[in-house]
Amino acid sequence: MGWALLIVDVQNDFCEGGAVPVKGGQEVARPLSRLAHAMAEAGRSVFASRDWHPPKTHHFQDWGGRWEPHCVQGTWGAEFPPDLDLPEETVIISKGMDPRSEGYSVFEGVDPAGVPFGRCLEERCVRQLVMGGLATDHCVRETAMDARMGGLRVELVVDAVRPVDPEEGERTLRDLETAGVKLVSTEEALREIREVTKTPEEETTNP
Repeated sequence: MGWALLIVDVQNDFCEGGAVPVKGGQEVARPLSRLAHAMAEAGRSVFASRDWHPPKTHHFQDWGGRWEPHCVQGTWGAEFPPDLDLPEETVIISKGMDPRSEGYSVFEGVDPAGVPFGRCLEERCVRQLVMGGLATDHCVRETAMDARMGGLRVELVVDAVRPVDPEEGERTLRDLETAGVKLVSTEEALREIREVTKTPEEETTNP
């Protein structure tokens, strides 16, 4: 069964000093970097999504939406923070480009060639996603729910996510668990990655 890591919207505007900072948002960069390199070293796919909004979109308050302008295409706020160390082969998924759409779920995004995220997973025979990022109660939730609806197994790394609203974040974790999402820690995910990528010699010497 194919595995992949999905890092959701860890961008400057969602970290300290950004336009719509998530409390502790920058703290998810380090565990997700560890997972990304472990996945890449195991020969698994790594995806990193980004909000990539146009300057005028119904997502922003000035145009009828909920949010302050953030992650506008080509700006500092839309960049990944320096602490997020992504492997060279990471596939970037851009979303939120349609000014008529909220663009919360990564399944609304596309890779640099315009291939929808869902098709990217199909082409790599991915049936299980390990996920983390920002924010728990918005883009992470919508993406995880879409993944489950599509029949994927999902593991959410709970120490590598942060919510906009702490109470809503706790409710989201409960809702995701009810929907079949497995809640794991970074260390648990790292151990699992190693277990499924053992060589035959390792299986013999490390039962």
